[in-house]
Amino acid sequence: MKPEIALHLWKLLWQEYSTRVNHARTYQQMITAAGGNVANDHIAFRSLRLFVDSPHRRVNLGINYLGQIAEALGYVAAGEYTFAQTHLYARHYYHPQQEEFNLPKLFLSELIVDELPSNIAQIISQTVSSIQHQLTPPVNLLLEKQENIETITKQLQQIFTRPWLPPQYSVVEQVNQVTQYGAWILLHGYAVNHFTGYVNAQNTAKYPDIDTTANGLANSGVPMKAEIEGNVACGLRQTATQAVTEMVTVLDDSSGLEIQIPWTYAYYEIAQRYPVEVKPGKQVLFDAFLSSNAQQLFEMTRLSK
Repeated sequence: MKPEIALHLWKLLWQEYSTRVNHARTYQQMITAAGGNVANDHIAFRSLRLFVDSPHRRVNLGINYLGQIAEALGYVAAGEYTFAQTHLYARHYYHPQQEEFNLPKLFLSELIVDELPSNIAQIISQTVSSIQHQLTPPVNLLLEKQENIETITKQLQQIFTRPWLPPQYSVVEQVNQVTQYGAWILLHGYAVNHFTGYVNAQNTAKYPDIDTTANGLANSGVPMKAEIEGNVACGLRQTATQAVTEMVTVLDDSSGLEIQIPWTYAYYEIAQRYPVEVKPGKQVLFDAFLSSNAQQLFEMTRLSK
C-alpha cells in the first residue's frame, strides 16, 4: 500500500504545483501534443537544519523531518551532497519499487542555520518558532489506519506547506542578503521546490533528448536557464525554466498587518540520464545526482531586483 500512497501523494502535490508553475503545464502540453509521455525524475524539497519547540515536542525542521516521511512511505536514503559555500546539505532518496510504480526520486536539502551569521540565524529561528500546531500526524500510525488512500494522502499533503506564521518583510530582506535559500524557506516552507521532467521517458521522436526539449520549451515562450548543466560522461544533464514569481504574504513592520509582495516560487526542471561504467564492460544508467549541477539549480530561485 505504501507505494500507492506515495504515488497518489505526489500526484496531489503535482496538481498544486503545476497550478502555480505554468511552465510545468507548458512542458506537459508540449510533450503530450507530440505523442510523448510525461514522467517525473525527482521532486525537490527544501528545509532548515534547526531545532524548534513545537506544541508537542522538540523538532528538527531539516532533512530528518522530511526524511522520516519519505522513509515511512518506503523510500531509502541513497546519496548525500555537501555545498559548503552556501551552507547547504542534501540527501537523495529512491523507492525500491520505483520502476514498478513509476515513483520519482526525492532530493531533500537543508540550510545549516548554525553556520550563518548569528543575527541571521537568530531571526530565522524566531520566525519559524511561530509554529502553532503539531507538525505532522504520526505518519506510521496514519499509514496503518484502515482508511482509503485519498483520506491518508489528503492529510499527508498538509505537511508540504509553511507551518509557521508569515515572516516580517524586513526579516525576509535581511535573510535574503545572506541566503536566498533561507528567504525562500521562510516564505514557502515545505512547498515543492520543483518537479523534474524525465527526458529518457518522453518517448517521442520530436523531443529525443534534453537539447531538443529545452529548445522546444524556449520556442514555446518559456524562459529557460541559459546552460544545460552536466555532461554525458558524468551520466546526467539538467536544465530548468526560470522560476515563476508570485505574490507572497509577509507582515508589514510598521503596522504588523499582512501585505503582499512579489517573490520567486518554483521552476520546472528537465533531466536526461546516461549510462556510466560501473566496472569494465558493465554500464548502468546513472541514478544519482551531481553536486555541481545541484548548486547551479539552487540559484534559480534567486530574486532579481
